[in-house]
Amino acid sequence: MEQNQEPIQQLNAIRNMMERSSRFISLSGLSGVAAGIIALIGAGVAFFYLDFDQRYFDIDRYFMERSYLKFDHSWLFITLDALIVLGLALFSGIYFTTRKARKKGLKIWDSAARRMVINMFIPLSAGGIFCLILLYHHLVFLVAPATLLFYGLALVNASKYTFHEVRVLGISEILLGLMASWLVGYGLIFWTVGFGVLHIFYGMMMHYRYDAKHDE
Repeated sequence: MEQNQEPIQQLNAIRNMMERSSRFISLSGLSGVAAGIIALIGAGVAFFYLDFDQRYFDIDRYFMERSYLKFDHSWLFITLDALIVLGLALFSGIYFTTRKARKKGLKIWDSAARRMVINMFIPLSAGGIFCLILLYHHLVFLVAPATLLFYGLALVNASKYTFHEVRVLGISEILLGLMASWLVGYGLIFWTVGFGVLHIFYGMMMHYRYDAKHDE
């Protein structure tokens, strides 16, 4: 019986080696949960700073009453808020992913990780520049849809080097971005769902599917 199991074990070992060399499997689901919580806090701060003023998100009222809005200062605050959220999310992602890699004895920075980062960086860089251009032209209501769209494209582009759930998350972000582009008055709400709720949902799913069961 043991002799019959040896070929199966060898095949499993070869499959694991191939998976480790071609996919970044150190990505932690808890990093997604942490990023989602941070995004929810950041969105709450933005809502509070804007006094929940719907004029920022209603196109007709925005163009008619823009001179009465605190736009000159608000876009700087929102940009800073978004950068802080991005920085904290990246820090939490690095922390949880590094911890997972050490637990499993995996390399943190290998060829698969480099390919994933490069493929994710290109759409994110283009999206960041495009959002700055939107802010320059005072098209603040299109920033939230643009961030969702480019972030979703970045996830789909990088997903071939990591877990399948990342691709599904990316497609979900793209769909939310398209909806936010159509319903521009609710851009910040879609942003909150995309970067907050979806990150928490998919992060928990990946944690229980890939991390928790291996820690038992």
